[in-house]
Amino acid sequence: MIKVHPSWQKIIQRCYNKLDVNYRDFLEKDIGYFPKFPNFLNAFKTLPLEKTKYILFGQDPYPREKSAIGYAFIDGMVEEIFSEIGLSKRVNRATSLRNFIKMLLVASGHLDKDKTGKEDIANLDKSGFINDIMQLKNNFEKNGVLLLNTSLVFTDKKSTNLHVKKFMPFIDELFRNLSDYDIELILFGNIAKDMEKKFSNMSNFKVFKTMHPYNVGFIKDSSTIEFFKPMNLLGKCDF
Repeated sequence: MIKVHPSWQKIIQRCYNKLDVNYRDFLEKDIGYFPKFPNFLNAFKTLPLEKTKYILFGQDPYPREKSAIGYAFIDGMVEEIFSEIGLSKRVNRATSLRNFIKMLLVASGHLDKDKTGKEDIANLDKSGFINDIMQLKNNFEKNGVLLLNTSLVFTDKKSTNLHVKKFMPFIDELFRNLSDYDIELILFGNIAKDMEKKFSNMSNFKVFKTMHPYNVGFIKDSSTIEFFKPMNLLGKCDF
């Protein structure tokens, strides 16, 4: 039996049952992929259905086992977000995460959109910021953002499209079950175009679309900044 938050249990079990039986067998053997079977549905364990306002879709897990922990865009290898010279080395190596953090600093008014270099970040007073990747995950969830990938496991880069295809029945059933809920989808780059082609049930949802954070233009995109600004995702605050 799938183990997720009780509020998600029936829906996610239905979604899981829609997977091809051979693919379920592959997942249940828990060999040759990550996140491991107990963790690939982590996003549904920590944010209750009744508190979910958004679903942010990434493509697939990070291609490193320690990084892939079951939450889109949350890199398990990142410990500190900031360092004395700007962003931490781990954040700088994760291009999409790096640009996402920079966009949040622009959105919060701490950086000018044309001055987001390491010296600009190093000179900031960071006492009011979170500095732990799991605190970022928690802040997403406090804003009702569920962090999901269209493929929930990773084996190797050449198999990404295969896993995305295999998880399509899962995502399609998820959309069908959530069609009566007031949940908005957050889609980046080509993921938006691909999903709109594949999932007819998406028409039941409000969708926020923007470029992928891999692109440096994401940092200063005005619609993205306005969308995420009220969430205060880097702030130490109570919700």
